[in-house]
Amino acid sequence: MSCGSSSRHRQQLMQEMIDDVRPPPPPPTSTTTIRSVLKQSNEPIKTKRPVKNSINNGKPDKLADLLNLEEAESDAETTKKVQALEGLKRLVKELQMEKEENKRAAASRVRLLTKDDPESRVTLAMLGTIPPLVAMLDFEDSNSQIAALYALLNLGIGNDQNKAAIVKAGAVHKMLKLIESLNEPSQAVSDAIVANFLGLSALDSNKPIIGSSGAIPFLVKTLKILDKQSGCQARHDALRALYNLSISPSNIPFIMESDLIPFLVNALGDMDVSERILSILSNVVSTPEGRKGISIAPEAFPILVDVLNWTDSPRCQEKASYILMVMAHKAYRDRQAMIEAGIVSSLLELTLLGSMLAQKRASRILEVLRVDKGKQVSGNLGGNTSAAVSAPIYGSSANQYGKDCLVEEGMMSEEKKAVKLLVQQSLQNNMKRIVNRANLPQDFVPSEHLKSLTASSTSKSLPF
Repeated sequence: MSCGSSSRHRQQLMQEMIDDVRPPPPPPTSTTTIRSVLKQSNEPIKTKRPVKNSINNGKPDKLADLLNLEEAESDAETTKKVQALEGLKRLVKELQMEKEENKRAAASRVRLLTKDDPESRVTLAMLGTIPPLVAMLDFEDSNSQIAALYALLNLGIGNDQNKAAIVKAGAVHKMLKLIESLNEPSQAVSDAIVANFLGLSALDSNKPIIGSSGAIPFLVKTLKILDKQSGCQARHDALRALYNLSISPSNIPFIMESDLIPFLVNALGDMDVSERILSILSNVVSTPEGRKGISIAPEAFPILVDVLNWTDSPRCQEKASYILMVMAHKAYRDRQAMIEAGIVSSLLELTLLGSMLAQKRASRILEVLRVDKGKQVSGNLGGNTSAAVSAPIYGSSANQYGKDCLVEEGMMSEEKKAVKLLVQQSLQNNMKRIVNRANLPQDFVPSEHLKSLTASSTSKSLPF
């Protein structure tokens, strides 16, 4: 009986039960019409079924019929599940056969069954599917390797127990063995291995195992080979796998040894992968080795400062500002490199135009630079708070301009002097850019009007 017919049968029984418990219609009155009498006479006479004695207080046996129907459907569903289980058992037996063709066909079947069915992933893993699939990675036939790799990949989707079981069965070692063999694997096999490293590295307990196994150099090599191929899925899988592995601090030394940081820094600007790269650098910067690796990467600070100006990518701004904030808190040398890269003007702009999180982080960096500059000024002046502090202005009139500010700046606190100095330097850096863009002479001297503008700038314009 089909599902539709059984449902209609159940509804019919329920309706008949309701009709049985309704009170009988009243006898016809004198107002009964001829039409109603004819209608009643034309209807067939219904014979009542015998009522079985039961404990249901005299209810008709239609309730028992309904329960029997549900029981029959339950039995049919149970039979169907048993048959499906027997089919999975036969599939596992085929994986354990000696013929490679049978195993390859069974692995392809496992791949299809586990693609969108979480219950099949659990059942097949319990029946012992994982060990024979891992053993298939030793085959020389690339088609068998691909079938086994994608079957393992689908078994691990959304199932942490299967991910742990796959690693425990030795899949990571066998995949690396394929990579390091004399006969390099095909691109299809390589892509399948990258996808498996991505899936397996999502489990925290697998991260240290995969990171220390030698998978990171392979992922970095794959990333470099596929560089600039924006539509390549393996490139994105490699980046995501490296991100997963970078979450574990124990993997940072392996990442540093692979020379990944300079490559990632230089790849910033490719909007297809920049956010993922900044996510990796955000994990790397959490360790001293990672911060050192970023600071010594060529042009790292100018590139990261440039990211702060990507007003159309707030998430990239937030991640770049986080990296710079952590590094600014940890090392004086890095703070100096940031200032030389022109970070102050970018931060001031970010505090006005960036997202709420980017504004907060930019303000934190400015605060660190302000305190650092205040200590430097205080040390140079020997603690004399009444001494003058003036911004370096182009031209021979700089000294005279500093003397004109003695009275005003002598009344300022050291912190306000440092903030004013930062603002003036920012304005002068912007002036440099304007001069360069306008192809003006390099000995161009700002006008007296510009000097008055920079002189009148105070910390009141800053968001803290």
